[in-house]
Order: sequence, then structure tokens, then C-alpha cells
Amino acid sequence: MAAVGSVDIEVELIAWLVARLDPDVVVRDELDNTLLNELPTVQVERLPAGADDGIRLDHALVDVDVYAATKSEAADLANLIRGLLHTQLRGSVTENAVFGRIVTEAAPARRPYENTALRRIGATYSIYFHPVS
Repeated sequence: MAAVGSVDIEVELIAWLVARLDPDVVVRDELDNTLLNELPTVQVERLPAGADDGIRLDHALVDVDVYAATKSEAADLANLIRGLLHTQLRGSVTENAVFGRIVTEAAPARRPYENTALRRIGATYSIYFHPVS
């Protein structure tokens, strides 16, 4: 039986989103200097918060930030992701994880970003999950 912490939520969510979003959307955990050439980009990042039961159940707080050329494009993609998390991720099983409750802690909203050539819309989710075995 796999223990809590054995599933990397960032890796799982990135693969899950890549399989469901348009192929032109870049999904990753870190940003780099090519961001302006790879719009839209979705950044998935586990926050240093959350909890676990010490055995199997993990509760992660995850930021999902969307970077796009326009506010409208970023907002549309952020809202699409929100819908997918609540309607398709909840109750699903991947090769590595079983997903349970999904809670929107902070709904998609504009977040500041230094580069004025793009827009950032971000949201924070609580995701409850555990290893498959």
C-alpha cells in the first residue's frame, strides 16, 4: 500500500489537463523565459499548505494560473479548467491517484504579473486524493 505523499499532485494534474485541453495550451509547473512564445500557458503549483491523514489521504492546496495574450482568453481558459476539475476530476482515477473532493478556495480572478504583454488569471483549489494502491 502506497503511503501519503507518494503521488506528485503537480505531475498528475499536468498530465490530466494536457489530456483534456487544446493541444496548443502549454501546461507545466514552472515558467521560463519563453513564456511569451508559448501562450496560453497553464501553471500548476502545489502550495506549501494542506494536510494529510498520515496514512494515505492527501489534501493539497494547488494554484492554477493561466497566462494568455488577453484577459478574456485567460479568463475563459481558467473557467474551463475550473469546470473540468469539478465535473471530471472529482471521483476519477488515474494510473497513480484516486481523486475525491475538489473545492474552489479562490475562484479564477486577475492576478498581477510584471509583464504587461500578457494577462494572468489564477485560482486556488483544495484537492483530496490518495494513491491507487
